Amino acid sequence: MTQRALLDHLVFTVRGIVASSDLYRSALGKEALTFAEGRKAPAFGRQKIDLQEYGKEFEPRANTPKPGPADLCFARTESLDAAINHLEPLGVEICEGLVDRVGAMGSTRSVYIHDPDMKPVESSGYPEFS
Repeated sequence: MTQRALLDHLVFTVRGIVASSDLYRSALGKEALTFAEGRKAPAFGRQKIDLQEYGKEFEPRANTPKPGPADLCFARTESLDAAINHLEPLGVEICEGLVDRVGAMGSTRSVYIHDPDMKPVESSGYPEFS
């Protein structure tokens, strides 16, 4: 079975939210969305980059977050149940989920796995993809 996934958002650990947000606005013309307790995320069409400040990361997070590395989220084109059912026989452990999140296109449900370097990889399901 071929599965398709779309990029939803990236999470970048940065030294300063304001400076990073200002850079995306001024250099790239991308206004930052503000959501969930004042977090900032420059929007790129139907995708966004969530900015988290070094030392104030949110969960789940990379094993050793620092400015530079990123966490990934993919919006699934099949149901999350199908994605979970695909992971189980592979022995891939779900580290968190199903949880409510806010993605680039609004409210979503998500599950998380870790990549081999312990970076969280999120799979999101939007109602229009189910």
